[in-house]
Parts: sequence; C-alpha cells; structure tokens
Amino acid sequence: MPTPIRLGVNVDHVATLRQARKTLYPDPVAAAILCELAGADQITLHLREDRRHVQERDLTLLRQTLQVRLNLEMAATADMVKTAYEVKPDMATLVPERRDELTTEGGLDVVSQRDQVRKVLRTLRDAEIETSVFIDPDVDQVRAAHRVEAARVELHTGRFCDARRAADRAHELSRIVDAVKAAAKLGLGVAAGHGLSYDNVAAVAAIAEIDELNIGHAIVARALFVGLDRAVRDMRALLRRARA
Repeated sequence: MPTPIRLGVNVDHVATLRQARKTLYPDPVAAAILCELAGADQITLHLREDRRHVQERDLTLLRQTLQVRLNLEMAATADMVKTAYEVKPDMATLVPERRDELTTEGGLDVVSQRDQVRKVLRTLRDAEIETSVFIDPDVDQVRAAHRVEAARVELHTGRFCDARRAADRAHELSRIVDAVKAAAKLGLGVAAGHGLSYDNVAAVAAIAEIDELNIGHAIVARALFVGLDRAVRDMRALLRRARA
C-alpha cells in the first residue's frame, strides 16, 4: 500500500475575495467546513500582520469548529506568537512576510535567522503546537531547520510550478527531491506547497517522503466553475493516483 498523503486546503483566497469589498461573504470559515466535508485533511490559513485577508475572527471560529487539523501560517514575531499561544492551532508554520508582496514569494531564511527562529519554535512547542518552517528546497536550509529543532519543513514549490521549459522543471524538481531526502534522513516531517495546481501536482505528490501538500489558489479558482466540493475531491483524486 502506498503511503497516504494529506491534503491541506488554504482558504486565504476566499478571505481575499471577501476583503475586496469588505463584506461578510464569502466566508472562509464556511469554505473550510465544505473542504473538510469534501475530504480535506487539514485547513491552512495565513494570518498576516496587515490582516489583508484572513482576520482573527476566522482563525478563532476555525479553531472552534474544525474536526481536521488547523495549520496557522505566521510570521516569526512576538505578536503572532501571542496569537498562536491563545488560539492553539494544531500546527504553526513560520513563513517570511513582506507587506508589498502579493503572496509569499520565497522560503524563510532559517540559516541567517537561526537564533530568532529557534526562540519562536521553542515558545510554540511549550504551547504544545507542532512546529514547521516554510523554506526553499535547499539542503542547507533543511539542515538549519533541523538545527533549530523544527518538527517539520514545508518546501516552497514555486520555482518548479513557474518553470516553463521542461529542463527547468526537471532541475527544480530535482532540487525538491534532494531537499525531501535530506529532511527525511534528519527525521523531519516533510510538506510542500506554493503554486501547485491540477496540472503540476502529480510530480510532487509522487515523492514518497512527502506526507502533506498545502494548496489554496488552484482549488479556490477551480471552485468558481465546479464548486468547492468537486474541486477538493478532484485534487484528492490526483494525489491518490500519484501515490498508487
């Protein structure tokens, strides 16, 4: 039997649509419940410091209602640590954050921020929150994540997904594979995400050591045409086939 792979659905883009008009809908909490019913194993959301999409209300209600895992993406700041301590998500993933970016554009540089990251991870562990760091698929970053005692890494797949030429895609996929192997050898749990879609997810999902994928934009975009239930089920089917 192939090792199962969890699907985490990121609901940030539902919140983005709501905040575009500052209305009460569409509600990312309702969307998350529909994703759970459709078979999502985890709900992921990024509470940004500027609150451009997800709000504290969303995080609080999701913690109160979800039956599946809740993964909070967050900057490594005192304010966000305080929020995580109060809400107690199942997992907190440290991500880089710049106010002028449209979305997270790269991985956290754990190598250069080792002391700060270690301090934040220790505080999160004290609250019994599983810890993860979102990093580029770079072996040095993987080793740094292990040194700061992260339980997991999530590998940034953006360059692979954005590559146009077959040779570039193959090169980026090999970087992901090398990082995955290094993380698994060090005993780290391994997730991946960013830019994954129905057209490119199979190659990443087929990497046996990856136990979780976090996907948001592609699922929410497909849901506009086929509905959220179908969009989640279609992605889950692709993951199953990739592991068969």
